[in-house]
Amino acid sequence: MPDQEDTKTLYLPQYKQPNNFHHDLNVDLAIRVRHEFTRHEFGKHEHDTNFNSCLGYQTRTRHGPNTNTNFFVSYPCRHEYTNFPNTNTENSCRIRVVLFVSCPNGQFNHFPIKMSVLQHNHIAASLSSSTSSFLAQNGFDALRPQIVSVPQKKAGICKCVATSPAEQTAYKTKVSRNGNIAKLQAGYLFPEIGRRKAAHMLKYPDAQVISLGIGDTTEPIPDVITKAMAKRALGLSTVEGYSGYGAEQGEKELRARLASTFYANLGIEEDDIFVSDGAKSDISRLQVLFGSNVTMAVQDPSYPAYVDSSVIMGQTGEYQIDVEKFGKIEYMKCTPENDFFPDLSKVSRTDIIFFCSPNNPTGSAASREQLIQLVKFAKENGSIIVYDSAYAMYVSGDTPKSIFEIPGAKEVAIETASFSKYAGFTGVRLGWTVVPKELKYSDGFPVAKDFNRIVCTGFNGASNIAQSGGLACLSPEGLAAMREVVGFYKENTQIIVDTFTSLGFKVYGGKDAPYVWVHFPGQSSWDVFSEILEKTHVVTTPGSGFGPAGEGFVRVSAFGHRNNVLEACRRFKELYK
Repeated sequence: MPDQEDTKTLYLPQYKQPNNFHHDLNVDLAIRVRHEFTRHEFGKHEHDTNFNSCLGYQTRTRHGPNTNTNFFVSYPCRHEYTNFPNTNTENSCRIRVVLFVSCPNGQFNHFPIKMSVLQHNHIAASLSSSTSSFLAQNGFDALRPQIVSVPQKKAGICKCVATSPAEQTAYKTKVSRNGNIAKLQAGYLFPEIGRRKAAHMLKYPDAQVISLGIGDTTEPIPDVITKAMAKRALGLSTVEGYSGYGAEQGEKELRARLASTFYANLGIEEDDIFVSDGAKSDISRLQVLFGSNVTMAVQDPSYPAYVDSSVIMGQTGEYQIDVEKFGKIEYMKCTPENDFFPDLSKVSRTDIIFFCSPNNPTGSAASREQLIQLVKFAKENGSIIVYDSAYAMYVSGDTPKSIFEIPGAKEVAIETASFSKYAGFTGVRLGWTVVPKELKYSDGFPVAKDFNRIVCTGFNGASNIAQSGGLACLSPEGLAAMREVVGFYKENTQIIVDTFTSLGFKVYGGKDAPYVWVHFPGQSSWDVFSEILEKTHVVTTPGSGFGPAGEGFVRVSAFGHRNNVLEACRRFKELYK
């Protein structure tokens, strides 16, 4: 295989040597960890060809918050040099090695490196932000903060090559980094979990790892839907069936069908609906619409895209380590003690209120009475509610599926929704946002007109093939097929609920959402996540990743094949029996 190369370089001492040579030496690795939480792990692999297999090194430390710890690791390695410049000037070398680091919620100082390995069994997974790799010469005076991504390799040969002194300083533009992005404390939660899963699979290559963490659907898209998409795709190869750009707001027939299917008798019309490539994308578009000068409130815990997009837009202050919150965000605490609905009498007025029901991650759905309170609160404060209804089809009974079931909501609310968790469209990408014409800014200008401008400026419309799939979803056969898919995941949810309940855990959610919220009192969410992954090879999601009120909880997703869910529950019983 060709060399795989990272972008950071660690320079060895300079040498005067002949053109071709090798030498044996110790490679010194130094890591400084800024401890903001409780546990940190790091490991390395040897890459000397004298070793028949990779040798592992691992250490765990426990520290109080806001302390520094220095790690030094040294290992022997042979370095080969070819075509080394034979000049009278000294030339430096760059050493290429692989170090993988797993550190929940920490900050690192490090020295930049450049890595390349002739490897086997390459596992593609990058670690960044709170799980980044750092290497340095022995001595911390040379250390400086950076964020790097490091591909993990299972085995390889460490090599050195010649480099000129001019290469030691990489070219830099004069463009400053967006300071708002720099505020973000760690990698986005779900890619972070994916990286840790990849590291675990590297450590245990023969383990059957089951993922009940990231809420990604697993069951095939019903064929009544895929046949419609296939027909549209094949039609694009004909003169009669070809179409190019469509309306940015979505195809007229699909918008009309969405209005009649999900908002019948609620006063929502087709021109209130904007079809998109998914609710998550629309959340960011809405943030662009609102701009940087608004204030926002969010459920705590909640889907992390709300907070992260607010930080990126510049709506927030700095991250406050002591309370694990960003300044200028109103965190509306939602816990078992308040039935997962905030005490609005204690919530300060904000311009925007992000509210998800059924909630991700707690699985709790707001009652009609609670949503009446929320709409009243928004009206009294002149706020706009962004209501995320991505799991509405999982709702049963009289629990509202749309915020627009509440009188007066059209004057204060926007609703986002998606086909992702109904039809398995997590990869197809199709959603919609409802912006009622009754919703207006303080000067009386319709919000929908500005959102239309945002959509037309930054989006060319959802895929025409995906929109054909959306139309098929809303046919009688498609709706029946989606209900069957939702019913399957709800059965998975009940299996998980029954498992943890039988083990004596307090369990929440699971009725109106495909998520089970399990309480581990007195324990760190990341510690529980790590223990479950290490001892059962099952991926979950740490509750603290959704906000400080999620500490002590773990979210277990019901998105999985039935056999995998049953096997995961068997392992849970073995672990906690």
